[in-house]
Amino acid sequence: MPKPSSLKPLQRCAHAGRRYAALAAMLAALGACSLAPPYTPPAAPVAAHYPADAAQAAGGTAQAADLAWQDYFADPRLRELIQTALDNSRDLRAAVLRVEEARAAYGISRADRFPTIAVGADGARSRTPADLNITGQIQHSGQYQVGLGLASWELDFWGRVRNLEAAALESFLATDAARRAATVGLVAQVTDAYLGLRELDERIVLARRTVDTREEAYRIFRRRVEVGATSKLDLTQVETLLTQAQGLLAQLEQARALQAHALTLLVGVPVELAPLAAGLDDGQILHELDAGLPSALLTGRPDIIAAEHQLKAANANIGAARAAFFPRIALTASAGTASATLDGLFEAGSGAWRFAPSLSLPIFDAGRNRAALDLAEVRRDQAVAGYEKTVQQAFREVADALATRHWLEEQLRIQRVALGAQSERARLAKLRYDNGAARYLEVLDAQRDLLTVEQQVVQTRRALLSSRVGLYAALGGGSRAAVDD
Repeated sequence: MPKPSSLKPLQRCAHAGRRYAALAAMLAALGACSLAPPYTPPAAPVAAHYPADAAQAAGGTAQAADLAWQDYFADPRLRELIQTALDNSRDLRAAVLRVEEARAAYGISRADRFPTIAVGADGARSRTPADLNITGQIQHSGQYQVGLGLASWELDFWGRVRNLEAAALESFLATDAARRAATVGLVAQVTDAYLGLRELDERIVLARRTVDTREEAYRIFRRRVEVGATSKLDLTQVETLLTQAQGLLAQLEQARALQAHALTLLVGVPVELAPLAAGLDDGQILHELDAGLPSALLTGRPDIIAAEHQLKAANANIGAARAAFFPRIALTASAGTASATLDGLFEAGSGAWRFAPSLSLPIFDAGRNRAALDLAEVRRDQAVAGYEKTVQQAFREVADALATRHWLEEQLRIQRVALGAQSERARLAKLRYDNGAARYLEVLDAQRDLLTVEQQVVQTRRALLSSRVGLYAALGGGSRAAVDD
C-alpha cells in the first residue's frame, strides 16, 4: 500500500484534472454561437381547402392520425393479419434497423461535443552502448508515466460540431418518421389485399351459385330436347350460359389464388386464408373520418414530418459549412505523474503535465470550403423542393380518396337500383318464356346481365371500402397514436 506522502502526486493530478475539466466546461459554454441560417418552415404549396369535388362525408369526427388501426378496423381476422404483418414484415424490419443506424450515428456526432478523457500508463526501458554514450559506459535508463489525458478536443466557438450534431439528430428523427410512414403504408396494403381477397370470395360464391343454377337448367333442357318438348337451339343457348358462368368461376378462382399469394407475401409468414362464405361487411370500417384542412397534414402525415426533419438537417449542415471558414481551436492536455523508475511514480515532485492548444485558420484551400458551403446550400434547396413535393403529393392523395369515396357511394347506389331492376327483368323474362310469350334468347340476355350487375355491385362495395382505407392512410392513419403509445 503506498505511503500517505506518496499519494500527494495523485491528489495533485486529481486537482489538475478538475481544473482542466472546469476550464473545458467554461470554454464549451463560450461556443454558444451558431452560423446556421434561421429555420423557417416553407409555406405549404397547396390550397387552403380540398377541391369541391372531394366531398367529405357528413358527421365525420375522427382524426385519422389519432386513431390507431386497432380502433379503426373491426374485423378480428383482419386485425390478426395486420399484427402478423407488423411483426414479420422484412421491409418494416429494415426500416426499424435504419432507425437504429441513425440513432447510433447521432450518438457519435453528439459525443464529438464533449472531450475524450482517458487514463494512460506508459513504461519504457532502454540500453545505450558505451560507444554511443559520452561517458564511455553502458547506460540503462527508464521512463514511466501515469496520468489523465485529454485528446484533441475542438472548442466549438462557431457551432460547427453542434450543427453537425443537430443535423444527425434531425436525420435520426426523419428516419423514425419514415418508419412510421412505412407502418401506415403496410397497414393499408394488408387491409386492401384482405378486402380484395374477401371480394373474390363473395364473387366466387355468386358465380358458383349461378353455375349450379345453370347446370340444373341445362339438365332440364336436355331432357326436354330428348322428349321433343323444346328445340336444340334453346339447349345450346342454355349451354352457352353455363359455360360463361363456368369460365367466370375459373377466372375468379385463379385471381383468388394470386391474391392469397400476394397477401401472404405482405404478411411475411404463411397464414391460413381459407375462403369465407360471408360477404363484405361495410361495418369493417368503424368511423367516418374528418379530413380537416390541408394544414393538418403537416402534423399528421409521417412522410411530411420526415421531409421537414430532412430540411432541418440540411439547414444545420449549412451552419457547419460556414464554420469551416473560421479558425478551429483544439486542446490536447495531460496531467499525471512521471518518473525514471517505477517505484518513483508516487514520490514527491513526480507530478507532470502537458498543455498543447492548437489553432488552424484556413488561408488557401483551392475553394474547398466555398464548394462545401455551396453543396450544403444546394442540398438545402433540394430538401425544400422535396418537402414541398411531399406536401403536394399528400394533398392529392387525400383529395383523390375523398373524391373516390364520394363517387363510389353514388355508383353503388345506382348499381343497387340496377340490380333490383335486373333481378325483376330476369324473373319476368323467365315467366314470359314459360308462358310461350318470348324466345329463350330474352332469358339468356337477362340472366347474363344479372350476373354482370351482381359482380359489379360486389366490386364497387369493395372499392368503396378500399377508398376509406386509402383515406385513412392518406391522412396519416394512426401515426400520432403510435407515437403516444
